[in-house]
Amino acid sequence: MGFLFFIIVFVLYVFWDNNRFVVIEQEIVINNLPEQLQDFRILQISDLHEHQFGDQQTGLIEAINAADYDAIVFTGDMLDDKESTDYVSFYTLIEGIDNKENAWFVPGNTDPDSYQIGSSVEKSDFILGMEERGVKLLETMDSVAVNDENIHFINFELSIIANPEYIGKTKGIVRPDYNKDSKYHEHQAALWEEITLPERGVVVALNHYPVPDVRIDHIKNNPDLKWLDYDLILAGHYHGGQIRLPVIGALFVPEPWYKPNSFFPPRDRVSGLWEYTGTKQYVSRGLGSSDAISFLNFRLFNTPEINMLILK
Repeated sequence: MGFLFFIIVFVLYVFWDNNRFVVIEQEIVINNLPEQLQDFRILQISDLHEHQFGDQQTGLIEAINAADYDAIVFTGDMLDDKESTDYVSFYTLIEGIDNKENAWFVPGNTDPDSYQIGSSVEKSDFILGMEERGVKLLETMDSVAVNDENIHFINFELSIIANPEYIGKTKGIVRPDYNKDSKYHEHQAALWEEITLPERGVVVALNHYPVPDVRIDHIKNNPDLKWLDYDLILAGHYHGGQIRLPVIGALFVPEPWYKPNSFFPPRDRVSGLWEYTGTKQYVSRGLGSSDAISFLNFRLFNTPEINMLILK
């Protein structure tokens, strides 16, 4: 009886904890931050995986609309599978958000393709529907001006390309099926030409995938790639490990750059803020859970979160 009681309590706890969320505030110190950008606030939403927080996402929408932010970013995996057409959970969320003046999305590995390839390259129905609702696909770089100073939001994966012939060949990320299509390459090369980093301003790179130390070293040492002077990188993907144990922390993160495998990753490289070779990176634990292992499609001791990042 005691064991059965424990199982029931455990299941109820997991269900309750997976269906709530917390708002995590993090101050991020930026070297030489212009006074005009002091306290600039970025709200990060990551890895929704079609999860619903209240009827019609009311719980999540209320929390976002109650927050005071200057930009809102969605760092991928809003849907649960590349083939999914169940856009309701994500579209309902963004329809309910009031402040979308500065709102960007970068795709994750479980989101539908961003483009459709025919006689030309066009944005996919998923992206078009998202943009109709006020959230833009961050293809290159967009800027927010604050009293003559600027904060630049940049597509990380495209910004690291030094040689346009290397587009589509970067390691450690999931690529779309049309990755080798010549029209797609031409389209990406044209977007790559648009990335011109101004001399002034704060640079915030958006990516779905965190950038582990070993990948940073790889980028810096590869002549076809380049490392820009990023002030901050924002990412998701790891889910904070999804399954976490007291004291031990995350058991696994989906990171191909960790050899021989991604079990028991570095505890200070799973979520939150870290710094390597002068670049700060913030990784959200996100909101949903992955079914990469079907019977472990839940979070354990890992409350879903959205993140308020305050520049200092």
